[in-house]
Amino acid sequence: MEIKEKLGAIEAILFAGGEPVEIYRLSEASGVDTATLSSMIKLLNERYSDCGSGICIKKLENSYQMCTREEFAPYICKALETKRSAPLSNAAMEALTIIAYNQPVSKGFVENVRGIDSSSVINNLVEKGLVEEAGRLDVPGKPIVYRTTAVFLRCFGLSSISDLPALMGQTEIDIDDSENKQKER
Repeated sequence: MEIKEKLGAIEAILFAGGEPVEIYRLSEASGVDTATLSSMIKLLNERYSDCGSGICIKKLENSYQMCTREEFAPYICKALETKRSAPLSNAAMEALTIIAYNQPVSKGFVENVRGIDSSSVINNLVEKGLVEEAGRLDVPGKPIVYRTTAVFLRCFGLSSISDLPALMGQTEIDIDDSENKQKER
């Protein structure tokens, strides 16, 4: 398969998928090794940019997704007559921040940090697709733990959770350490 055909295959897979496609699946389906895949995605994005396309391909942790460019959102909304989604409340942003920086965490942990019942706020974040269930803690009651999703990354313009800005007084986020912290709680 020549390069044009491989670029077309990658583009077609991402377009048809609609959702993020894991790198290994995209590589396997297109016949392009994972090392070359990123340069081919870059080439596609350059083509889209050069011709003023409203499409781009974004990397979301270990996957890629075809999506529209942010600057064309007003046109899309107008054409589809979609209502502007309501912004997140302060309580939702607070809970989302706690989950993002400490994931995976239980509702109890979020409530402990916030000092208030957070069930409805977390349920709302799950409904919006910003957080998802990530299993259960191995403690009595086996509470559900939550983590952020690819939708969260896309909405906040992040490629991975490690792209979150450091908290005040913190120089680096240790994502792997959050599991140990959660078990200690």
